[in-house]
Amino acid sequence: MRIVSRKAIREATARHSEWGASLNAWYKIAKNADWKNFAEVRNSWRNSDVVGRFVVFDISHNKCRLIATIKYRWRMVYIRRVLSHAEYDEKEWQK
Repeated sequence: MRIVSRKAIREATARHSEWGASLNAWYKIAKNADWKNFAEVRNSWRNSDVVGRFVVFDISHNKCRLIATIKYRWRMVYIRRVLSHAEYDEKEWQK
């Protein structure tokens, strides 16, 4: 898959260095994946859910949420936000 944009991961890691290893692991898995549907995403990353039009990945033992839009046809993953669990629960990201 092609990941757009890794900048969100770098910024989240700069704010929360403890997430770095887990976010990089997610990046490697997603980059090497060839997801055709959400079932294949779930096979690669068990802690993921569809929320509206987004796929939400639980990262770093549920301390971090990576919110993405996946265009399976074009093999593209658009990272929308990387949030702490508390920021995610505020639901501002859905607007």
